[in-house]
Amino acid sequence: MTRVALRPAINEAVETLRTAGVHSPRADAELLAAHVIQVERSRLALTPLVAPERLAEYRALVERRAQRIPLQHLTGTVAMGEIDLAVGPGVFVPRPETELLFAWALAQLEALPHDHSPVVVDLCTGSGALALAIAHARPDAEVHAVELDPGALTWARRNADRCIADGDTPITLYADDVTDPNLLTDLNGRVDVVVSNPPYIPDGTRLDPEVADHDPHLALFGGPDGLDVVRGMIPAIARLLRAGAATAIEHDDANGAELAALLGKADFTDVVEHPDLAGKPRFVVATRR
Repeated sequence: MTRVALRPAINEAVETLRTAGVHSPRADAELLAAHVIQVERSRLALTPLVAPERLAEYRALVERRAQRIPLQHLTGTVAMGEIDLAVGPGVFVPRPETELLFAWALAQLEALPHDHSPVVVDLCTGSGALALAIAHARPDAEVHAVELDPGALTWARRNADRCIADGDTPITLYADDVTDPNLLTDLNGRVDVVVSNPPYIPDGTRLDPEVADHDPHLALFGGPDGLDVVRGMIPAIARLLRAGAATAIEHDDANGAELAALLGKADFTDVVEHPDLAGKPRFVVATRR
């Protein structure tokens, strides 16, 4: 069977994506190639030749990426912790920065007594990313996840079912509003960690096409200053957490100080702002008094 060189096609794809305004043309071109030939990106050099039909499939995906369709919609998956999540139209694509919030949550759980079965709540779970990654890493945890958007909840249930099939501890999913005063009242004062990646972008913010045209707006925008949803859910977080337990909330890089102030004015102490790997403000943690 005739086989053709892959590397020239990748180099061509890099230029196509760069011209289209894609922010990471080299990485995306190589990740799409790795997806098509089913290898890790680091092992592309070990597959220098591919079948012509694989090359045609690759070029078709590059063309769609050049139209600013999200990379994760083309590959169908995104990683969080040690699990892969299915994503696509109708659900927010988790960002790599959220891995830092996930790592913080695991550190909090690790600090608990080893004979204690932790309780975790993920508010605005979207695809189920944080909840399912925590349940995978801590099979002893009782994990609850809340999502309002029916489309996103469909993806979360799909991911949850796949994790159960893989042997993970099931999480409990709720179709509910995180600002509802009656949210999860049976968990009042029992929760060890609350995490949230809520809608936090200020209304009217200009976004890249991958975000503006493909992520659900319900998962993106949080009112004029981006904090409407956060303001509404802080009372629920305070009610759910046991004394001395902690929360971490992701935010827009322009309103970390305001979020910290909101938590400080509520029933929280030890409020700390955390940056992402680029040094931008990314999430705030606080402890229930």
